[in-house]
Amino acid sequence: MSSTAIIQLYVFVLAAFVGYQVITRVPPLLHTPLMSATNAISGISLVGSIVAAGGQYGRVATILGFIAVVCATTNVVGGFLITDRMLKMFRRQEGGSSKQEAASDAAGAVASGDGAARKAPSGNGAGR
Repeated sequence: MSSTAIIQLYVFVLAAFVGYQVITRVPPLLHTPLMSATNAISGISLVGSIVAAGGQYGRVATILGFIAVVCATTNVVGGFLITDRMLKMFRRQEGGSSKQEAASDAAGAVASGDGAARKAPSGNGAGR
């Protein structure tokens, strides 16, 4: 093994370790923005794989480039589908209010002082 190959292997192993450590420590609130960023990176790798597949570098390079195009395209499309599915969880429901909207309405009523929170029955019979 040449010294260049050893350095490349070292960088690869170090990047894999650091990437694993970073990804496992991401809070759930940041997963959607992180997915969007990785989709952008996958899009860049898709462009690079198209260049590799379309260049006249030889038969092996064309085959590997085609495989890279298929893998990168699958990654980009799958990432966007998952991101869209995650964002649907935060959209308002049609026809009814969500729990988050009801909580913000109650907080707004208390903050504005209109007494809406006091008008609601408490469930113990004291408000009747």
